[in-house]
Amino acid sequence: MLATYLHILLFTYAAVNKILDYDNFSAQLGQSPLLSAFAGIIAPAVPAVEIGISALLMLPASRVLGLYLSFALTVMFTAYIFIILTYSSFVPCSCGGILEDMTWTQHLFFNLGFVLLSALALLLALKPVRHDS
Repeated sequence: MLATYLHILLFTYAAVNKILDYDNFSAQLGQSPLLSAFAGIIAPAVPAVEIGISALLMLPASRVLGLYLSFALTVMFTAYIFIILTYSSFVPCSCGGILEDMTWTQHLFFNLGFVLLSALALLLALKPVRHDS
């Protein structure tokens, strides 16, 4: 359950930061070597998806779906950071809030931690419950 709450906190915090500083977030996406062509679509979609996943995680009936989506989203964010660090000559600024003081490498490891956390939470959620009789 702790992993679920941490994901709710992370995604809600990230979404609120993006919404509150939307112009800056959108401009930073426009500077991305990989995402600039899609910034107009991605800028509103990312916080909406983060809020949607948080809502799914809050509801017991949709928690497993939320965990699958948390895993997928954190893998996508982590892959993006890895690709930027590995293949791009230009590394844009792209974080806000408490994460803005992290280097891209630190952010990569932070995200990897959340990938592992979401995978563990998903495995635990899918583990069959034993009923001893």
